[in-house]
Amino acid sequence: MENSGKLKDRHILIALDESENARRALLYAADFLGGTPGFRATLLRIIPEPPEDYFDSDEERNKWIEDRRSTAKEMLENYRKILIQSGFREDKVDVLINVRSCPSVAKCILDEQKRLGCCTVVVGRRGISKKEEFIFGSTSNKILHNGKNCAVWVIE
Repeated sequence: MENSGKLKDRHILIALDESENARRALLYAADFLGGTPGFRATLLRIIPEPPEDYFDSDEERNKWIEDRRSTAKEMLENYRKILIQSGFREDKVDVLINVRSCPSVAKCILDEQKRLGCCTVVVGRRGISKKEEFIFGSTSNKILHNGKNCAVWVIE
């Protein structure tokens, strides 16, 4: 696609949490794409907003959200450095922390993919048991089956 004589970067969305599988997904993307021109990456951490009645007070709820946001910010900044060290240009790596009510984390990730216009979503496979997957569903499985107009990389 031409834009003022310049090719538009391909935008990769890397959805992360604190799991080892998410870290492996980030490292895979860094190894696979690092130093390749024409790519930009957004590191995404979805923090599902807890229900209103989950905490005794708004103060507790806000503290819980800020603690999660702070942990996510530190993690994503470390991951951002890894991508830059692998060869991504500093101005081509963004960090996004989204605290929101989510029917499922997968839906929130796909909403961001669509909003940002990402051509690829990269996620780690959580490594839950078949029984847990049957009961709760798998985020990576939902993204794989519901992702539209994008590639989905599920990294184990």
